[in-house]
Amino acid sequence: MKHGRFGIGVLVSTGLAVAGALVAAPVASAVTPQTATLSFDCGSFGSGTATLTATQDGTAATISVSTSAIKSPINIGANSVKSTLTLTKNGSGTSTFTGNSNPAIPAGGDVSTGPLKGTVAAGDSLEGKSLTVVVFGITVTCNATSAQAPGPFVF
Repeated sequence: MKHGRFGIGVLVSTGLAVAGALVAAPVASAVTPQTATLSFDCGSFGSGTATLTATQDGTAATISVSTSAIKSPINIGANSVKSTLTLTKNGSGTSTFTGNSNPAIPAGGDVSTGPLKGTVAAGDSLEGKSLTVVVFGITVTCNATSAQAPGPFVF
């Protein structure tokens, strides 16, 4: 009988420890929508649509960008694109997301960059305004030519 009581005690203790860990675990906040599109004009480098994908964990947020507005003229290695995404914040100010993380991009491929990192506060409403990409010392600035659809990111 002593073995049976010991086994039940271990199970109860383990269950309480797991429940406590779940309660103490940080909860990731939700951003809506998680994916949005908008159009960019990149001057002589082209124009096209961009897909923005956002995630949030507390006040830290990331946005990844994939755009047909800029095509790579040559193969670009991973983590060699420096990018800054500027978004209109709550209709008046701006917020920037920066980074130099990107997958390898083949010649002729759409430029993808991110995750770009930024800081948000609860209730922030962010909509794409411009994207600056620097590759091999060449700077490309793209300006949004449409509203973000289905709407701004709300954190």
